[in-house]
Amino acid sequence: MRGGGEFPWDRLQNVVERVIDSLARAADLFWIANNPAAPPGVDYLAFHQARVAVMAVRIGANSGAHHPRLLLLGMSGALIDVGLWQMPESILRRADALAGEELAAFRSHPRLSADTIRRWGPPDERIVQAVLEHHEREQGQGFPQGLTGTAVDPDAKILGLADLYAGLTVPATARPRLRPHEAVREIVKSRHEAFPTAMVKALLSEISVFPPGTVVRLNTEEIGRVVAVNRHHPLRPRVEIMADSKGHRLPAPKTVDLSEAPFLYITGPVTEGSR
Repeated sequence: MRGGGEFPWDRLQNVVERVIDSLARAADLFWIANNPAAPPGVDYLAFHQARVAVMAVRIGANSGAHHPRLLLLGMSGALIDVGLWQMPESILRRADALAGEELAAFRSHPRLSADTIRRWGPPDERIVQAVLEHHEREQGQGFPQGLTGTAVDPDAKILGLADLYAGLTVPATARPRLRPHEAVREIVKSRHEAFPTAMVKALLSEISVFPPGTVVRLNTEEIGRVVAVNRHHPLRPRVEIMADSKGHRLPAPKTVDLSEAPFLYITGPVTEGSR
């Protein structure tokens, strides 16, 4: 975007191919994309778009999309907001409080992004359409065209859901970040249905109340860290037990799959002050 020259479509395709292969093996990359903060010194938009690409591929796969479509979803997600790089950074950082000309400028970014991608000569025009429509919503409450229902490109809907979820969990603004399950709850309880129910369920199937990295207390008073989510048993993840019932750290952590341990369960997360 900033360096000019020919866009490296082959390189982007190779990266997305790796994303698809990784997510087909396990959900680890999805949870890496759920990192609660951008690494120091990393451009927020680049970080955000990388997260959207991974999440869009995962949602698409959970919705039954096959490899060719997943490839387009990942490539579109990686370029979803390139138009925002052409605007002052202050517009992105204050996106929750814009009005007037600034709000109009922000709402023009899907079209600006699509026009930029079209100039780069994408391998498939569907990438342009998905990016253009990723802020459209089911009930016509989106922008820039106010499309509704089936008039919105299906891939754009997946990108829009991934974009919203990524923005809620790692906001560009000063708004407090939401934990993964809180973000899904926020999406579900929105006043107007913004996304198809099946699509939200495809995202929800990846989210646990206790995502990987959460420190939890078991009913035995042992302390552990969630290391993997069980999709079909979201309250019974795989846990690495780190401390015994008296709070003594174990010499070597032991891993327990709670879906296979019926008498063990999580009583709640452990805050920093209560460890």
